[in-house]
Amino acid sequence: MIEEKNILSKAKNIEQREIVLQIKDLYKSFGDNHVLNGFNMTLHKGENLVIMGKSGSGKSVMIKCLVGLMEADSGSISVMGNDITTLNQETLDILRADIGFLFQGSALYDSMTVRENLEFPLRRHSEKFDGQTDTNVLVIEALENVGLADAIDLMPSELSGGMKRRVALARTLILQPKIILYDEPTSGLDPITAKEIILLMQDIQEKYGTSSLIITHDVDCARVIAERMILLIDGVDYAVGTFKELSTSKDPKIMAFFKQ
Repeated sequence: MIEEKNILSKAKNIEQREIVLQIKDLYKSFGDNHVLNGFNMTLHKGENLVIMGKSGSGKSVMIKCLVGLMEADSGSISVMGNDITTLNQETLDILRADIGFLFQGSALYDSMTVRENLEFPLRRHSEKFDGQTDTNVLVIEALENVGLADAIDLMPSELSGGMKRRVALARTLILQPKIILYDEPTSGLDPITAKEIILLMQDIQEKYGTSSLIITHDVDCARVIAERMILLIDGVDYAVGTFKELSTSKDPKIMAFFKQ
């Protein structure tokens, strides 16, 4: 088991922090399939918020709506004070530079080296640094943060699964995002590598003060990293609380998430 840090004391003052992301009454249906039925969520500055839900519960749909890749049927999504449903494409692209996304499968470009994979978002969002920062310095710093500076000229095919996840995290960090969205960060990894990724996520949050939204099925990951948790059931935020509060609940729907 990973030794958890003092999360409960941190969680007590969460509501006193600035809100960086807020979803209100989000609805999304595909024909007769009602995926989101009034989902609500608030992420505070510097918080690690975990969302758990069964496959098909709407987690991926919620994330796509959040980053503007899918349009919700109704509801509001505010990111750092901006209602993304009212933004034009250019403004939305600028806002996305402050949102890092770690994809479940790492999503590295197979035809690019590690260096080129990290340079790609820098070219796409070059306006964020105004050409005042050496690209090579940013790439090396990002890789050093995940302990993979020596892999800078390797191809993705030469990396293990855990190394790919670390490179993907370095690529997420390189734009210095204020919010990081983690989509199943430990999925497909062996227990030892999963533990390394969880600890790395903790270190990044503490070093940079990022606000993190973590989608996971990994109960051990949630136990260690969550300041608060939301259980997404039947398209709504069915239960919200700390890991201890939810894991000791007698509600059968909540208990089902913590059975191993």
